[in-house]
Amino acid sequence: MALVFLVFFLLPLAATIVVSFWQYTQYSIEPAFTAQNYGDVFRGCLADLPDLCTTFVTYLSTLKFGVIVWACTLTLGFTIAYFLAFHVRTLKVQVIFFLLCTIPFWTSIVIRMISWIPLLGRNGLINQTLISMGVIDTPLEGLLYSDFAVVLALTHLYTLFMVVPIFNSLMRIDRSLIEAARDAGASDLQTLVSVIIPLARPGMLIGSIFVTTVVLGDFLTIGIMGGQQIASVGKVIQTQMQFLQFPLAAANAVILLLAVLAGVWALLKLVDIRKEL
Repeated sequence: MALVFLVFFLLPLAATIVVSFWQYTQYSIEPAFTAQNYGDVFRGCLADLPDLCTTFVTYLSTLKFGVIVWACTLTLGFTIAYFLAFHVRTLKVQVIFFLLCTIPFWTSIVIRMISWIPLLGRNGLINQTLISMGVIDTPLEGLLYSDFAVVLALTHLYTLFMVVPIFNSLMRIDRSLIEAARDAGASDLQTLVSVIIPLARPGMLIGSIFVTTVVLGDFLTIGIMGGQQIASVGKVIQTQMQFLQFPLAAANAVILLLAVLAGVWALLKLVDIRKEL
């Protein structure tokens, strides 16, 4: 396992960091040390004050999607996991429901995103249904190629990453604790807030790490569902790689990695996973 970790994680990470300090031109890449790539990432940021420069605006846009999708997936993931853990009594039925949740993952991520277009498009099913019902007179423009479409697609893609760890934590809860809370006069809401949610925190934290790290680096979903009009750090890195600006893309990737690690560190400060598990 240590060898796998070394080959597939540490070596690529080290290569990315090394390349981020290389020099490049429009025609070549030179393995010569320079910190100019990191300066280019934040070029003009001081000159634009008090306004935010393009880099900070892009990072804020990426963070916005990360927070919104995290909140949506956490709400849906906890609700689904709670239903499976406490309202589905037999293991066979739980397995069936889990298989239903995983069916979308049997297809390509691109197909899953494209499947929203016939629903959300200007002449899509939702707009046509609302027009036929007399709810609206003209098609809604903000359903597709918008922030809403991006959040919807990302939530659809990554909710399962939240369901599985939360379900695992809920199944580990001693049911006698819930019975004791009810015997003490606690309502269902009080039992949920004071007993179930605190004991499910490890799963919620693990799911949050899974979702936020994937969403912050996403570029494909934002590109397709945003109509190539919404900025994100992942799209910036993709564009730089298309123009063969690998050192600059690597510098952006390292900065994004540090930002994600800072967020993960903050989450780990909330719950000691090793102690809880």
